[in-house]
Amino acid sequence: MSKGLPMQLTFAVGVVVIGGGFLGAEYFLVKWYPRHQQQVRDQTLKLLPYRNEALGIEMQVAAGIYGKVESFPGGVRIFRSRLLGTGPSLTITTQPNPERAAEFSPQILAVWQTDGVQKGIPRYSFEHTAILNRDAVLIWQSQNRSLALTARVISPERIVQVDCSPGGENEALFIQACESSARTLKVAGPEPAPKPPVGVEEVIAPEPRKKPSR
Repeated sequence: MSKGLPMQLTFAVGVVVIGGGFLGAEYFLVKWYPRHQQQVRDQTLKLLPYRNEALGIEMQVAAGIYGKVESFPGGVRIFRSRLLGTGPSLTITTQPNPERAAEFSPQILAVWQTDGVQKGIPRYSFEHTAILNRDAVLIWQSQNRSLALTARVISPERIVQVDCSPGGENEALFIQACESSARTLKVAGPEPAPKPPVGVEEVIAPEPRKKPSR
């Protein structure tokens, strides 16, 4: 009996330690880790204001991308540097619009829409949309083994392009950060008149006929 007691104590302590380890692992997997992931996601996607009067734009940039800001002729690069690998980045460039068109032409839209097939670009996707009431396009495509996003917005004065890349970060999360940032792009200048909803035609009632005088 005197020799059996220490073995029983050792066994009991082992059961407690192993059980505590399982409980700790369960807490980590079920409660702490999902909550931590949600916090990381929320912090990454939080939008921060950015304005550049020289480029004639203002927008909201996801906090996961908004780090250093480097200006260059005709544009600016916003990025987060990493000790190892490439961090996420967002580059904004602008060019004059000599034709002063408020919308992209059907010809250039057709080219962008078919570039994925014509040029064999992997994971190519195209969307013709509107961003803050201006004609715009969004293009997703594979670049450097990762998905990247290009947004173009047109105004009569300028055409603004946003190129955003997750770098070596979580692609699904940071491409969402790229898109949420690009969809806030506001270009300076008078806004175009809003279009009527598709399928709705504005009809002006004719003026009533005047009765002939007798």
